[in-house]
Amino acid sequence: MPSIEIRPFRDKEVQSLRFLLSDIPVPMVCAAYRIIRDCNAAFAGLFGYEREDLIDQSFARLYPEISDFARTGRMWQEHLHGGQSYYDERVMTDQAGARFWCQVSGRTLQPNDPFALALYCFQKMNRSLDAGQLPLTARQRQIMALVAQGKTNAEIGLELRLSKRTIESHRARLMSRVGASNSAELVSWFS
Repeated sequence: MPSIEIRPFRDKEVQSLRFLLSDIPVPMVCAAYRIIRDCNAAFAGLFGYEREDLIDQSFARLYPEISDFARTGRMWQEHLHGGQSYYDERVMTDQAGARFWCQVSGRTLQPNDPFALALYCFQKMNRSLDAGQLPLTARQRQIMALVAQGKTNAEIGLELRLSKRTIESHRARLMSRVGASNSAELVSWFS
């Protein structure tokens, strides 16, 4: 059997391995101050647009309400500093106005100014919006997204700038409405 030589990459070789955004098979976008500066076809397709329709447009057009856009911005600004990556789940809207749950991961490329330049990866989730035909408020959807991430009431309260007691009340009401006895049942009911 022939032997295979394994050697470390040289700087020149590493530079040649850089990818173009268009080469990445998952929905990716590069934004400056929440304005879409570039995206790949997978990202545009996720929202029902052509790539050219989204370039230099605000992310606001992809949210159900401007309040969702503003709240998400505050949340990300708080967590996206220092070059860290951040993840959340949220409801987004496509070109036709259809809403869907989406996982979003992002990383700032300018640690001192999180929104100056950032990369985001979006992934559509197979989670029902009607949640068994129960209408949810924007706040309840937001809390459910954080519960689905496994966050505690205290962590959710800190993130949303609400008291732990308020989060407990929201969760208890949701659990009562669907007859869930624990968080896992609650999340599965809304998944």
